[in-house]
Amino acid sequence: MGLYLQEIGRIPLLKPEEEIIFARAVAEGGKRGEWAKRKLVQANLRLVVSIAKKYLNRGVPFLDLIQEGSLGLIRAAEKFEHERGYKFSTYAYWWIRQAITRAVASQSRTVRLPVHLVEKINRVKKVRRTLAQELGRTPQQAELAVALELDEEELEHILRAARRTVSLNITVGKEEDTELIHLIEDIHNDQPDVHIDRESMRFEVNELLEKHLTPRERDILQLRFGLQDGQQRTLDQVGKIFDLSRERIRQIQAKAFRKLRRVRQRQRLQDWIGNT
Repeated sequence: MGLYLQEIGRIPLLKPEEEIIFARAVAEGGKRGEWAKRKLVQANLRLVVSIAKKYLNRGVPFLDLIQEGSLGLIRAAEKFEHERGYKFSTYAYWWIRQAITRAVASQSRTVRLPVHLVEKINRVKKVRRTLAQELGRTPQQAELAVALELDEEELEHILRAARRTVSLNITVGKEEDTELIHLIEDIHNDQPDVHIDRESMRFEVNELLEKHLTPRERDILQLRFGLQDGQQRTLDQVGKIFDLSRERIRQIQAKAFRKLRRVRQRQRLQDWIGNT
């Protein structure tokens, strides 16, 4: 391990303009694209080690954490879109952290749950995949319960057990904005974490809003919680910007939260039952 750390420590970091050149080459594909991908990955292996250190003593060996994080880094190199204006390290941080936390979550869940419950979770996973193939869509919980010959209450118990590990994905709680606010507070919170961590979370939230909300819904949430400029605004302030009443802004915000909650509910089954 010491030799590996010495080797990656000698690899020079890339300049922003070099990242763009390599990202373009990766997008073009071919042998040059593979070469460029290796360059992006090799220059950011220290970032993998840095993130992996945060998850020591979680039940996963350090070397395994690095291996999982490296897979996330490779995925980031393949999907990076430099046109969005983010540094590669900011984008890669999210993919590396996701890969590592999933490995930790999988290990901690296996250790924590009784064997019989793990077996039930695996059965749900298998039946869900089969049913999804037959239906051509993600099965509803009621449909899954019928296929498993379980009542919905017992199925919900199994799913709750599978979800015990904390997710890094954005959620929206019973009060509609509770969980989102917690994540946004993390973005603005002046913790001793590196700046790139906050930028990665900001990137993650904005990507989610852009993907699942209308432009107006996205803009309202970004203004309300300061996702672009760091300045949080009241309903009245946002209403003046859009020339809408305070109540109308609240309604649009609530609708946006409902959409995010539905997205999260779909993701829960995929994340914790394993069909990502």
